[in-house]
Amino acid sequence: MNVICQYCGKPAQFVDSSRVYRKSYGMIYYCKPCNAWVGVHEGTKKPLGVLANAELRRWKKKAHFYFDRLWKSKLMSRKAAYKWLSGQLHKPVAQTHIGMFDVSDCKRVVEVVFKFWRDQP
Repeated sequence: MNVICQYCGKPAQFVDSSRVYRKSYGMIYYCKPCNAWVGVHEGTKKPLGVLANAELRRWKKKAHFYFDRLWKSKLMSRKAAYKWLSGQLHKPVAQTHIGMFDVSDCKRVVEVVFKFWRDQP
């Protein structure tokens, strides 16, 4: 699989995650000049989303912090939470996954989920 870095346009390397975490958690695609990486589905070379630099990784963590509460609190299933989010973001369900999002999408996740929790009785 050829994964191209969206920051520099060069191919990412398929390497062990110990290159960035100092401990192996499996394989990743890694662009060293951009300090961007993405994990892969276990046992495959299929990326879990898009390469993420430091800024995007920060926003993905924030998005997950707010979004994951929807399904971890048992308020709704994980599948239902992503379906709800797809409606909020006006994206097809198949394209609604934080791993695929850019910074703008992640900021929007934080906004809509924060508003959801704020408006709860």
